[in-house]
Amino acid sequence: MKQAKIRNTAINLRDIADQAQFSAEMMDQVRSAMLNPTSRKKELSMHLSQLAGYCGVEKGSLMHRMAKGDLPQGNLNTTGSRREFTLSEARAWIRSYRKDKLRPAGAEAITIAISNFKGGVGKTTTAMTLAQGLTLLGHRVLVIDTDPQGSLTTLFGILPDTEITETDTILPLALGEETSIRYAIRPTYWDGIDLVAAAPCLFGAEFALPARQTQEPGFEFWNVLNLGIDDVRGEYDVIVIDSPPSLSYITINAIMASNGLVMPLPPNALDYASASQFWNLFSDLSNEMLTSRGIDKEFDFIHVLLSRVDSSESTSDIVRSWVQATYKEKVLPVEIPKTAVTSTASTEFSTVYDIQKYDGNARTFKRARDAYDQFVGYVESSVRAAWANQISASKTQKI
Repeated sequence: MKQAKIRNTAINLRDIADQAQFSAEMMDQVRSAMLNPTSRKKELSMHLSQLAGYCGVEKGSLMHRMAKGDLPQGNLNTTGSRREFTLSEARAWIRSYRKDKLRPAGAEAITIAISNFKGGVGKTTTAMTLAQGLTLLGHRVLVIDTDPQGSLTTLFGILPDTEITETDTILPLALGEETSIRYAIRPTYWDGIDLVAAAPCLFGAEFALPARQTQEPGFEFWNVLNLGIDDVRGEYDVIVIDSPPSLSYITINAIMASNGLVMPLPPNALDYASASQFWNLFSDLSNEMLTSRGIDKEFDFIHVLLSRVDSSESTSDIVRSWVQATYKEKVLPVEIPKTAVTSTASTEFSTVYDIQKYDGNARTFKRARDAYDQFVGYVESSVRAAWANQISASKTQKI
């Protein structure tokens, strides 16, 4: 085996800058290769049988309804063998058939933070698939990427390093230059999802927030994002926040802005220990910063999602029992399997919901897709319960 040559000369900051530039150029090339021919991600489309499944009715029922002409008709494919609908057209049908399950009048968006103290647990994929899955149930979703690495932004086919500036992120909020997040909201390739992007410049928020805390009387650094999304809560059904893999000033903002939390947690000992540290640190910080000031925080739900579950690992069952014993009813009754499907999607900057035709084992794909569908379904149930709580609280206040 031929050994690589080891460089023994010193590496200076200029070398690192050159490496950064080369990495950015390579990333652009990789994206172009993965997302050919347009270098941008394509919107999902679905055929009549798939649409019937999302609407919860038989295919024949949809064909009968099409005769009324009050909903998008779709188009025949190039061979004329079947009728296909764009995601926008499909969502119009889904919203019509699921209108009793959508956000009721008098309720506002439920905000969900996807958080974990450790990277590599499936946090960003969980945020993306949750947003996609909720739109396939008819909901309108705002996704906020608060991780300076911008992995979620990349999943939308956008390069954080070269295509995102600080005015596209929440940094102006952190700096006090903006009071509403509206300035940073952009549409995406996926109908029903809008995005607030992230980029490495967002690291600046970790300096700006504590600086403002010491310099501005009455400033509450933990409340910046919460106040920033106030005037858009009525325009979305759900707001999904992907937080950094650390307990930072930004992460605390994400958690404090949220009605619910989802923690992806692979069943292995290291991730289990890291999750325990997350809760301990968050409890200590919240007591120091909030409880001592007489401030309380309530969540409508906290879900722990067993993610990246590898059934071949002998220790998975043991750690799973630890997770169940620790988090009890917070553990969702669904597991996200670690499969070739998710691995393939990851290498193509995609998720299982982006895959329209899978070349591998059909049963493996169905297992992965079904797991995410179940996860989204459980979260939707929690969202609907939170809406009911909002309406109930509103009625109580009026009495």
